[in-house]
Amino acid sequence: VIGQEVTERSQWAVLAAAVGVLLYVTFAFRGVPNSFRYGVCAIIANIHDVLIVVGVFAIAGLLYSVEVDALFLTALLTILGFSTHDTIVVLDRIRENRRKYPTETLEKVVNFSVFQTLDRSINTNLTVLFTLTALFLFGGGTIRNFVGALLIGMFSGTYSSIFIAAPLLVAWENRDFPRFFARVFRRGAAEA
Repeated sequence: VIGQEVTERSQWAVLAAAVGVLLYVTFAFRGVPNSFRYGVCAIIANIHDVLIVVGVFAIAGLLYSVEVDALFLTALLTILGFSTHDTIVVLDRIRENRRKYPTETLEKVVNFSVFQTLDRSINTNLTVLFTLTALFLFGGGTIRNFVGALLIGMFSGTYSSIFIAAPLLVAWENRDFPRFFARVFRRGAAEA
């Protein structure tokens, strides 16, 4: 019963957080063309982070009888917060550089922006990861699952901001999705 309640609360909490992030990013980036896309890319990166944590815990539950509790929901929401912050830093730098270099292609602006924020993202998240690792190894057993979820989420949040949100924005702005899906469907039809 408690597991079902936590699952339902997690779904609603993640949905509410996603809608909040989407509205916030769309409003904050309103001066940029297609500001809604920035918000959607941030949400997709966040959903990726949540799915990674939920997937790892689902596998751990099957193999090692790891159970999720209310702290797991807290960990998911904390992960969403950190990941959103990191993603917004990257997207904000893209926004600034698009204004600074209006003649450059979006790919170059995004690449330059990611390199500008890479040191900051990695250093900030490494600091958090070192602290969480110490808590995981030397903390009590009651917070081990909570800290484990945070460790997994922080790690996936670090790379999702850089390797999911930013490239997804470029692909969307360049309308690369139809070519991508056409290639995937042709490959699937050829294998069948």
